[in-house]
Amino acid sequence: MINSVKNFTDQTNFTNALKVTVASVLPVIVLGYLGLFQVGFTIAIGAILTYPSDIPSNLKHKINGLLVAILIIVGAAALVNITYPYPWIFYPFLAIILFFLSMISVYGHRATMISFSGLLSVCLAFGHLNSGLDIIINSGYMLAGGLFYLLVSLTFYKIRPYRYVELQIAECIKLTSKYLKLRGDLWNTDASRTKIIEKQLYLQVELNAIHENLREILIRNRSNSGSSNQNRKMLIVFDSLLEILELALSTSFDHTKLNEKFSAHPKALATYQNLAYNLAATMKKLSKSLENKTKYVSKHQLFQDLEALEKGILEYEKEVGPEAASEGVLMLSNMKDYAERQIEKIKVVERAFTLATKPQDLKGIEKDLEKFLTPLYYPWSTFKENLSFSSTIFRHSLRLTITILFGFIVGKILPFQNVYWILLTIVVIMRPGYGLTKQRSYERIFGTILGGIIAFGIISFVHNSFAISAFAIIAMLLGFTFTQTNYKVGATFVTMYVVFIYGMLTPNVNEVIQYRILDTVVGAALAFAANYFLWPSWEFLNVRLFLEKSIKANHDYIKEISVFYNQKGEVTTAYKLARKQAFIEIGNLMTSFQRMTQEPKSKQKHMPQVYKLVELNHTLVSSSASLGTYIQTHQTSKASEAFNVVVETVLKNLDNAMEVLHTDDEKLLLNTVQKADLEVLLPN
Repeated sequence: MINSVKNFTDQTNFTNALKVTVASVLPVIVLGYLGLFQVGFTIAIGAILTYPSDIPSNLKHKINGLLVAILIIVGAAALVNITYPYPWIFYPFLAIILFFLSMISVYGHRATMISFSGLLSVCLAFGHLNSGLDIIINSGYMLAGGLFYLLVSLTFYKIRPYRYVELQIAECIKLTSKYLKLRGDLWNTDASRTKIIEKQLYLQVELNAIHENLREILIRNRSNSGSSNQNRKMLIVFDSLLEILELALSTSFDHTKLNEKFSAHPKALATYQNLAYNLAATMKKLSKSLENKTKYVSKHQLFQDLEALEKGILEYEKEVGPEAASEGVLMLSNMKDYAERQIEKIKVVERAFTLATKPQDLKGIEKDLEKFLTPLYYPWSTFKENLSFSSTIFRHSLRLTITILFGFIVGKILPFQNVYWILLTIVVIMRPGYGLTKQRSYERIFGTILGGIIAFGIISFVHNSFAISAFAIIAMLLGFTFTQTNYKVGATFVTMYVVFIYGMLTPNVNEVIQYRILDTVVGAALAFAANYFLWPSWEFLNVRLFLEKSIKANHDYIKEISVFYNQKGEVTTAYKLARKQAFIEIGNLMTSFQRMTQEPKSKQKHMPQVYKLVELNHTLVSSSASLGTYIQTHQTSKASEAFNVVVETVLKNLDNAMEVLHTDDEKLLLNTVQKADLEVLLPN
């Protein structure tokens, strides 16, 4: 029980929730005690609105991002208050600012979160409109709240500067462990290989996101503040994790054939499967050690498991006979070779946690690290290029702007108590894709109803204001903690928090709950309808783009492998960048397919073909990685003419595939080089 609580409170989401809870609750408590509750509440709003923009990054970008967010939050709220009395100015201004705030999402994840904060600020401004000097005073309080949140965030950062990185590394190790565990599951004779491969693809999507976060923090921190021992250690571990994943991805076995071949001699495969599971278990143990900040002690003797496999191979050869066992021994030796290389890389991770690292340990890792980062620049041209219906973000921005305006007008015409809550629901629920919007609509309505019932039940029995205040703080903390991982639970606690606040401030809490549920249902219905009818972004329209990017990334990866094989020497930065992009794009393609599965059946066009293409691209990445890994780990002769002919043919076929994606003309397929043509091209 104690360990479960400790693990829960140690996670990043809880820490982030604690930051925003402290930054918003303290002003209310202190200023409320001084008789300035409204001032404290406004400061708390400023802190809460700033919180979404506090995404993982190095210190410099964290501060700059939060300052920009604060200025947008305060400026947007002030301008709404200033223009509201003049309808002929207000409505055009509202449309422009909503559209602009939505469109800045084209600049990446940080800009998306700043956009979200700005949109929330615009919606909340309708909750309490000010005029004259009150606009400046209210803006000042919100500014103070944003700056106070920044101070709290920096304080948490200074207390535990490396904790976020440690938890992200721990999560990366855990997911890599799951990937290795799935490889072990493939050896079960009754294993559903299609489902296991699908799970591996989903894991790869999660790993890609964590890899990008870790690059951002580890490499930018190193660039800005030099290399500390902790930073060196995490870079070594991160690099090893990338190699472990690449090796796992690049090494595939024909499990059906092997199970058939060794059906009469299952011990050899069972020994290997045990080793495969122990590779995963060792990684999981490393993850737990880092997560719980305990001393790592190896539980599994991987080299002994490797010796057991070698012994099993010898026993198999002795039982069957050298000549009859030759093919089987070769297969088992390949499996042993893979396991041996994987153990070496896992041992590097183990040593990083048990021994001090030195600058020379980074030799070969630190070269051109900055090139692996996503560039941080915000040219006007990017914004301008997305001002067309071909841009998903443009369509989403237009859709969101129209829906909020419509929601505002409906709220003004009909007798809704809190129009701003309809607008908040639209902003929180509506996403560019139909599937996620639908899911969020259901989860928010469910969370609102459940949270309202629970909170009303508590308020009916508990009448002590201090107890209700404590419940409100706990609900707020848990609401922000779960919002990122389980939106349904998060929405439940956020609703409870809001009801508790109203329960302390107003006597008619019953009406508050009823109106909140009604506002949520209306906002969710508008968001859901808009995503279906207003320029919907059905995934079958976008999947071609992701497919093309994945094929292009595979093309570039294979090309770099060929260059490396022909020129020899050290692995180049261009090779590593091409490998990174190939892994990212296959993940993006899988995510696109996943979104398609959440859409209406009528819009899931060519689903089997799309999934087949996802599998083919994954197989191509795996085969390319296998070739690249083999060249790196073996002494190879000069690249033959036959190899270069094959590579050129593969690249031409991939070029043709990309060309076919841009047209519906099936005649282009005739231009593709056939297998028979390849045999003619190969030298005798």
